[in-house]
Amino acid sequence: MKYTLWVAGALLVLTACGSPSDATPEVVVYVSVDQVHAEPVLNLFAEQTGIRVKPVYDVEAAKTTGLVQRLIAEKDRPQADVFWNGEFAQTLSLKDRGVLAHYQPPAVAKLPPEAVDVDGLWTGVGGRARVLLVHREHVPEKLRPRRLEDLLTTTIPGERIGVARPFFGTTATHAAALYAAWGPDRAKAFFEKLKARGVRFVDGNSVVRDLVVGGELWMGLTDSDDALGALERKAPVEMILLDQEDGGLGTLRIPATVALVKGGPNSEQGRKLVDFLVSERAEQELLKSGFCSYPLRGDAKDLRPMRVRAGELWKHWQRSQRELREVLNR
Repeated sequence: MKYTLWVAGALLVLTACGSPSDATPEVVVYVSVDQVHAEPVLNLFAEQTGIRVKPVYDVEAAKTTGLVQRLIAEKDRPQADVFWNGEFAQTLSLKDRGVLAHYQPPAVAKLPPEAVDVDGLWTGVGGRARVLLVHREHVPEKLRPRRLEDLLTTTIPGERIGVARPFFGTTATHAAALYAAWGPDRAKAFFEKLKARGVRFVDGNSVVRDLVVGGELWMGLTDSDDALGALERKAPVEMILLDQEDGGLGTLRIPATVALVKGGPNSEQGRKLVDFLVSERAEQELLKSGFCSYPLRGDAKDLRPMRVRAGELWKHWQRSQRELREVLNR
């Protein structure tokens, strides 16, 4: 009898402790922003709200793509509440597949139109640029490219130039943007000529940065956060914004994006996290960490951006991916 009462009492306590009303609220976020930049922002959100954040990060080589495939696979039984993407093209793929929920945070009123989805399914966060990182000791100033297409004509050997494979993350976004800005034929020919020159295609932007910093590569295309990180460590490199002259192509500015996942298990907490990630406070934290090199709020004073909208870029996504895989895998 005593044993029965003890078991019944223990079950009552366990039931009370495990009741939803007493559970700490939580939010699950899939994150393709580098952990070194994302983690402090998520920790700040948790401190301010008392909501426990459960982030899932992805690896550099398959950045964004792996998380996108996971979200698609989980569409009927979502495990994530929020997707925080370091770029925007793959967010558009989730929009097309009906993975995202409609939600516009109050902060959209202070953001430029190109950073806000017309259908209210994603919002821009911070901003980075595609830049050229050059090793100062190997590339004298007179040989430093000023246009993207200078990579095809420079006297720097092709094997000393690096680009991340254009199948993931911001490099894939950049490729699709070139298809939109130049037209498919010219953009494809650009990559064909890079390959013919012997340019090295590697497994990510941070790999490009590290190889340039180490002098194995003399120059390479990467993201501004990677380049600025190298500059802060006093590496012998220079960051160049390409195509800034009047009438030039301009430099691609890539906002990160945040979106609410449709049917996520913690949608209320998910909306609160979205609100925080698109807030000015979060942008300032990302600016401080070096991720947000070119904020969406205010003017990018030293940047002349490429005029390609998300919708135009997305129209060329599938074709750019298909053709460039054929080009680089020959």
